[in-house]
Amino acid sequence: MREAKYAQFDMDKVLERLLLKGSIVVKKAYCDWERYKEFKPAMHAASFEMIEIPHLRQSGKNSADIRMVVDALDLCYTKEHVDTFVIVSDDSDFSPLVSKLRENAKTVIGVGVKNSSSDLLINNCDEFIYYDDLVRQDEQKRRAAKKRREAAPAGEDKKQEAYDVVLETLNALIAERGAEEKIWGSMVKQALKRRKPGFNESYYGFRAFSDLLEEMQQKALIKLDPDEKSGGYLIRPA
Repeated sequence: MREAKYAQFDMDKVLERLLLKGSIVVKKAYCDWERYKEFKPAMHAASFEMIEIPHLRQSGKNSADIRMVVDALDLCYTKEHVDTFVIVSDDSDFSPLVSKLRENAKTVIGVGVKNSSSDLLINNCDEFIYYDDLVRQDEQKRRAAKKRREAAPAGEDKKQEAYDVVLETLNALIAERGAEEKIWGSMVKQALKRRKPGFNESYYGFRAFSDLLEEMQQKALIKLDPDEKSGGYLIRPA
């Protein structure tokens, strides 16, 4: 991942995308951390278990790769509830691991940089996420949020922050699942809480999440379709 032409690899962008899919229960990063100290603070902040793998020049095979394969297969065979594995790498050497995980009915998602990721690895995964796309999408989200804040009435900065978080999560779910997929208010709330565990609508002045959604509809930010059976809402972009 050092091939990425960015000032710093931002793991949070990757995690936010993955949290749209579900909860992350294991996070491990394998490296000779003495050689790559610049990555340690970000990994620590993202709550990764950092596995120290000393660099051995005499070894023909990266021992970090071997340790990662062993740990992944151990998880595969001993933790049945883990149904999806994510490999952040551009190395084709992980293709056999991907194949073995898929043989065991596991979904495998790869994450890498466009100009350096192996075609073999990309084609072997169930899904491959390009870090380049995450950076571009993040920049677009920031610009859109800035425009909304500038257009917001004076004194509504706090509420605008809540609107932005909901809109960002809604748009991300639509991009992830497809425009034809139904997006429920409860789905947005769950994904939002996975990405931002500290989120609480009451902090922004709303008694319930549905109150926040209803106000957003009044401001023509989203469209709500009530469901009489569940009492919830289907949400669409305005």
